[in-house]
Amino acid sequence: MTDRTDLEDLLRRSAPGVLGVLVRRSGDFEAAEDAVQEALLAAAKAWPADGVPANPTGWLVTAAYRRLVETWRSDSARRRREVGYALREVPPAQIPADDDSLPLLFMCCHPVLTPSSQVALTLRALGGLTTAEIARALLVPPATVAQRISRAKATIRQAGVTFHPLTGTETAERLPSVLRVLYLIFNEGYTSSEGADLHRVELTAEAIRLTRRLHDALPEEGEVTGLLALMLLTDARRRARTRPDGALVPLADQDRTRWDRAAIAEGVELVTSSLATAVPGPYQLQAAIAAVHDEALRAQDTDWPQILALYEVLELLDPGPVVKLNRIVASAMVHGPAAGLALLDAAGDELAPTRHRRDAVRAHLLDELGDHEAARENYLRAARGTLSLPEQRYLMAKAATHRPSRGQP
Repeated sequence: MTDRTDLEDLLRRSAPGVLGVLVRRSGDFEAAEDAVQEALLAAAKAWPADGVPANPTGWLVTAAYRRLVETWRSDSARRRREVGYALREVPPAQIPADDDSLPLLFMCCHPVLTPSSQVALTLRALGGLTTAEIARALLVPPATVAQRISRAKATIRQAGVTFHPLTGTETAERLPSVLRVLYLIFNEGYTSSEGADLHRVELTAEAIRLTRRLHDALPEEGEVTGLLALMLLTDARRRARTRPDGALVPLADQDRTRWDRAAIAEGVELVTSSLATAVPGPYQLQAAIAAVHDEALRAQDTDWPQILALYEVLELLDPGPVVKLNRIVASAMVHGPAAGLALLDAAGDELAPTRHRRDAVRAHLLDELGDHEAARENYLRAARGTLSLPEQRYLMAKAATHRPSRGQP
């Protein structure tokens, strides 16, 4: 195998299993993670020239384990432990493929870590991304990512977090954090908060891959199923969200023949079965809303009353400014733009965290009512409030469709 992309994919898929073996055997997440990164780097240099070994995971485990022993050997205080571990062999035939992925994921999302550290560590340990790749994906300096990962590993060590099969109680307690991290990774990839690109496919792909793995392990968990369905139903529209020049295309204007119908069918099946067998939760309800959008072959066929009803339930279960703003949009679609504006005004500071999205919604509703001058002002305000260049260009273009009155800027 000489193709660089295939090689990177192989290393990325192998990384969690290799890390799991070392952490389970050594009990030292920090040292094991460093050793795995060294092994991945060695493989990236050696395999293009020498060829991929017959047992890639076994090769990586051996290389990482040797690096781990070298680390222990350099620490005189650990010499006795080093001797014990050095005598052990790691037979490739006994290396599990995916057995350790779930405990690793839950360790990376341990509640002692900050959300930003959880995201970075998950992308490193489970996604197999390098520090530079994570930095590019999250649009932060590599030094910042390195610091987050270093602090996360130190926090895990200091907190005495151990690597072990999770009990049912531990799974239930930590699952919300795991789902939140996967959701954050997906959202940042689907609509980048800043930068020139609307999408960062490496993030959405990793989020979907990791959520599939979680769903395979916990198929009866309704919210896990709901999150996977939500990701599939949302990502199914990705190809239609931008024009060839990168310009943003709003949902109502998208060419729905470009939507991924296979992903939509899978997502609909997942959320339908989940809602029929599990207590509804926020991710399942969001997936149900996405399914209603995706099943409409034309924008005018969208069942907005059903979407509004789902948002009303979602706001009861998971209140927040984003859900409230989306509920107001749905209400405006059902009851008219004047009703939507009244709800925006009534919400007041509750919607402050939504920043530019609130201003963009107000601009659209004002446009619908024919107040184009006020709409222009709100489009411009929304454009100034986002760091996403595709969103800025779209909002500025909307503002430019309305000529200002004499004496206005």
